[in-house]
Amino acid sequence: MGTNNQISKEIPSSVLEEVTQKLQECKSALAPYLQALTADQRKSLFKMGDKTIATVQKVKSYLDTNAEFAPAYMNKEEFLKDEAIVSQLNPLANLAQQLASDMEDTVMLAGSEALVAAMLYYGPVKEAARQGIPTAKPIYEDLSQRFSKRSAKNAPPKP
Repeated sequence: MGTNNQISKEIPSSVLEEVTQKLQECKSALAPYLQALTADQRKSLFKMGDKTIATVQKVKSYLDTNAEFAPAYMNKEEFLKDEAIVSQLNPLANLAQQLASDMEDTVMLAGSEALVAAMLYYGPVKEAARQGIPTAKPIYEDLSQRFSKRSAKNAPPKP
């Protein structure tokens, strides 16, 4: 178990407060235009990807030039609203996904390094408690609950 430190940064609280405020502002500004879905609703919908975005945009272009092919039962106004939302929000969603991915990666890396350091601390505490050092015992008892290995009967089955 090495201690190869790949990230050594401190984020000033002023930066975190500013980003939190700006993200809350973004969330509030978009809230009237966003729609949350249940898991079942998400499963039941057609999914739009890169190819289908291009298809929808091409249909929009054809509707502008050849509207005579739009069926009477197609609500052209609603189609145009839906296409506009996709075109407007897709770049923002991509940016938000990039930000979320970078934050998740940073949390994962920093968390891994913090966990390794915590395990390095736990080892000497465990040994000191075994040696009967009184101040180590309560620390060991507290931390041992978090570092205990699963017993064989509680462990998941091996494949």
